[in-house]
Amino acid sequence: MSRITEEQKMLVESVRRMAEEKIAPLAAEIDRKGEFNWEVASLFWDLGLLQIMLPEEYGGWPINPCHTLCLSVEEIAKVCASSALNLIIQAVGSFPLIRAGSKEQRDRYLPMISKDRLLMGYLVTEPGAGSDVAAVSTKAQRANGRYVITGRKTFATNGGVAGLYSILARTGAGELSFFILERETAGVVIGKFEDKCGFRGSNTAEVILEEVEVPEENLLGRPGDGFKIAMADFDMSRPTVAALALGLARGALAFATDYATKRFTFGQPLIQHQAIQFILADSLTLIEAGSGLMEKAALNFDEGRQNTSLASMAKYFCSDAAMKITEDMVQVLGGYGYIKDYPVERMFRDAKLTQIFEGSNQIQRMIIGREIMKKASAGP
Repeated sequence: MSRITEEQKMLVESVRRMAEEKIAPLAAEIDRKGEFNWEVASLFWDLGLLQIMLPEEYGGWPINPCHTLCLSVEEIAKVCASSALNLIIQAVGSFPLIRAGSKEQRDRYLPMISKDRLLMGYLVTEPGAGSDVAAVSTKAQRANGRYVITGRKTFATNGGVAGLYSILARTGAGELSFFILERETAGVVIGKFEDKCGFRGSNTAEVILEEVEVPEENLLGRPGDGFKIAMADFDMSRPTVAALALGLARGALAFATDYATKRFTFGQPLIQHQAIQFILADSLTLIEAGSGLMEKAALNFDEGRQNTSLASMAKYFCSDAAMKITEDMVQVLGGYGYIKDYPVERMFRDAKLTQIFEGSNQIQRMIIGREIMKKASAGP
């Protein structure tokens, strides 16, 4: 049984109206232009959606913020996944500061997010370090009360539009640490913007760090805490990716169902054909099953319970489901599903990324397998 509160219902209804009235008419253009849309970001700020995961005293959602974020992401992804991703990266980029930041760091930087409306970037992935976070090679060398950071980050969501970055760097042998970094710091260079298959309205850039000097007080937590923080961040972010995938699947299914009621073949509506009914039935079943996994993973995180396996299950199950469902909805539309005049083509392209980022689905299965072995080794 779903545990959505009355306050969440009110927020979700507001998000749904905004998505349908304000974002849906822009979705095709956002995809076509492949540019970050500041108008949409402003709508999110106005509703408080980019602050959901912040502590309540800094403008965040007071109860079950991860679950609330998932519900909001899902509603927006029904019409525009590129826009929905902005909510996720804001939460992901803020997480190291929220989890490990001192009171002084929070007091300085969190108002920049909640009041000054700065977007967050998350600088972890590198040319040789994707799902293998431990392979990060960017260096942060300590000297004269400062750290000098040198390296190159790739596939940085919001990389070219963020005002603040959380950056993971190597501070010693076998030691990774997070830093908070302001965009205007000398030595921060925005490299190429990626021309992507899907999520084209999400800004994805290379960020080059050329001997960037940051004061010691920009270190989040203690030296060496970085890997632990990154893993905890995944426990929060993977349920939100599951919600993103569910939104894509629900949006594609709704459009195809409506199309199938209006399209006639062999003298009757397409939806009257059993072959089509089976496709729609399988899709809805996958969505409802995934929704339960997503909600349980998010609520476990909110309640401080271990959710690593559940987060991985939700992420891979929902993204695999989204890939299958969007492909099937293209098939339901036939030739029309393959052209850009219809949104299922865009949703199909967008769904693919959900199987890759925040840890590929093969990595998710490895994580679940390791958790199974841990429990088996621990005994009854």
